[in-house]
Amino acid sequence: MSADDVFTLSPEKKRSKESRKFGFLLYEAFYTPIFFFKAVYIQLIVLGLMFVWGTGIFVYYDRLPILPAFLGSVSTITTIGLYVPNNGNFKGMAPGEAVLLIIMIIVSVGAGASIVQSTVQAIAGGTFAKGEAEKKLISKLKNHVIVFGYTHLGRYVVDKLEGLNLDYVVLTRDPNLYQQLIKEDVFAVLEYQTQPISALKAAGIERASIVVVSHDADADNMLVILSAKKLRPDIRIISVVHDTSLIDTAKNAGADVVIPSSVTVGHMLALSAVTKNLVGVVFSEKAGTKEIAEFSVFKTSPLIGKELSEVSKLATVIGVIRGGDLIQNIFQSGFRIEKDDTVLVFGDPVNLLALEERAKAV
Repeated sequence: MSADDVFTLSPEKKRSKESRKFGFLLYEAFYTPIFFFKAVYIQLIVLGLMFVWGTGIFVYYDRLPILPAFLGSVSTITTIGLYVPNNGNFKGMAPGEAVLLIIMIIVSVGAGASIVQSTVQAIAGGTFAKGEAEKKLISKLKNHVIVFGYTHLGRYVVDKLEGLNLDYVVLTRDPNLYQQLIKEDVFAVLEYQTQPISALKAAGIERASIVVVSHDADADNMLVILSAKKLRPDIRIISVVHDTSLIDTAKNAGADVVIPSSVTVGHMLALSAVTKNLVGVVFSEKAGTKEIAEFSVFKTSPLIGKELSEVSKLATVIGVIRGGDLIQNIFQSGFRIEKDDTVLVFGDPVNLLALEERAKAV
């Protein structure tokens, strides 16, 4: 199976993804008027009061019936000008009426300008109703992954989850990043004032399968680990630590897997400096630190024609690639290594270097 096959969505997953897109558009359309009303309801109340205010002025001072007085108020506030108080004779207008109309006009213009400003800001911010729609969709997620920290590590995690078509929710403390993620239709939760418990609840931790903790600050990572375990003692937590002295601390806090970022990168850089065949590093509490490497068997290699037992003296063989295909029966009797085979092995750095020499891969 090729890498393209692995990341090709099945028909069921495609339908699920399209369903989420449709659901997002549906919820966004539903929440748009609600979110708009929440943003400007105070200004709308003020405008409504000004309409009533103007109606009262025209009833009291100009002796108009209520309906024509209301029409005159609306006409004045909206600057349409269907009705002019006192027939336009401002000199003969009662001082009280003039003062009240001035107040009405100033307040109404301010409220109207505020509505326009709030609308423009909401649209320009790209979160007019997306935030509310995402909250609704997040509440429907199950077995998703919660990712805390969207720096270079978090982005890598999210890219891989996206490639595997796994649902995820990003937790962030950066309001600007939150706005950006919402614009991009990424499920995101903004954590306010270091309150990870509330943020984890909003991210649906009670229905999640895994929490990945990848923030730049170890202290923040520890806080999220403790909070996640408090809410879900059974939740699986994978955490990175940047200070190796905190590995045990992270485990004691509740992390199931702790990956030291500096050790991992440093280990791979050091090994890559002495061998070109390193493809991965495994950190295991039981097996220790092991490497995965691949070796091409050249025509001069003494391994040609040998059984896997010859290779296994130095490292554990986990696969053989021949002609671009991964061979399935390498452990059956009679299997022999051939020229141009690629051998995947698992073992210690020293043994892998010795095997590399025997395979004539350098």
